[in-house]
Amino acid sequence: MTRKARALWFTAAGTGELRDAVLPAPGPGEVLVRTLFSAMSRGTESLVLRGGVPSSQHEVMRAPFQEGDFPWPVKYGYLNVGRVEEGPADLVGRTVFCLYPHQTEYVVPATAVTVVPEAVPAARAVLAGTVETAVNALWDAAPLVGDRIAVVGAGMVGSSVAGLLSRFPGVDVQLVDVDPERAKIAEAFGIRFATPDEAEGGLDLVVHASASEAGLARSLKLLGHEGTVVELSWYGDRRVSVPLGENFHSRRLTVRGSQVGTVSPARAARRTYGDRLALALRLLADPAFDVLITGESAFDELPGLLTRLAGGSLPGLGHRIVYP
Repeated sequence: MTRKARALWFTAAGTGELRDAVLPAPGPGEVLVRTLFSAMSRGTESLVLRGGVPSSQHEVMRAPFQEGDFPWPVKYGYLNVGRVEEGPADLVGRTVFCLYPHQTEYVVPATAVTVVPEAVPAARAVLAGTVETAVNALWDAAPLVGDRIAVVGAGMVGSSVAGLLSRFPGVDVQLVDVDPERAKIAEAFGIRFATPDEAEGGLDLVVHASASEAGLARSLKLLGHEGTVVELSWYGDRRVSVPLGENFHSRRLTVRGSQVGTVSPARAARRTYGDRLALALRLLADPAFDVLITGESAFDELPGLLTRLAGGSLPGLGHRIVYP
């Protein structure tokens, strides 16, 4: 019997639709997963939705189980939590995370899923891909005990970085954002909040995740002598000016890129992609991360949700999708 699922496809600028997908029977070493939750990766999926992936990055930016090609039509997404219904005996019935798009059921190699720890609710586990990005960023940034640090941009990625930094001993962390409502996130993680004008300078490290030119400029101004900005924002096809004049050279500042597509060189010799994702899932045992989920919709509402996302009327941070 042919088994069918339904999946979200991005079909044009600001629009999408649900399409049927025919599922193969799982073969040896494969699993059939029924999705419980997925989540919108607001920054990246907004960029994909507007067709903002540069042609030079079409291959680099492919999601692991993407179908179609940029700009459209494309089945895109990578925050998916489900239950294994068929496959190896040690996985059947387990809750797993997979870098899979928004689809009701899917078949993938068993090696593509990571078991969600019992201490982590399935509904929170959709944040694993975002927290994995934060883990990689901190491997790149290498903060030290007692550092003075700011995270500029309290979106999902920036807030995840701040949440992890809140656990570092002796570290003074500021979460910086133009929206004073984001102070709730800082409060949940037990750290300070500041608007860009209020943020304290003379810092050892700034992690920039606002995806704005103004945020990057402010990040550089917050650094002390020989400080470093770790840049997590991805601007797609937008050009960004970096203020490298004035005292950039005299203060010997550094701007360093970080991207989750590669395991940080600081750990690549001893950690795999699977190790990094499993660590992210373990870190999600902290209920404070629930503050990053600020909305929820049913799977059938996804096309309308894309329209709101494209139009800028979808408020908040992480938006979770609940499956039938």
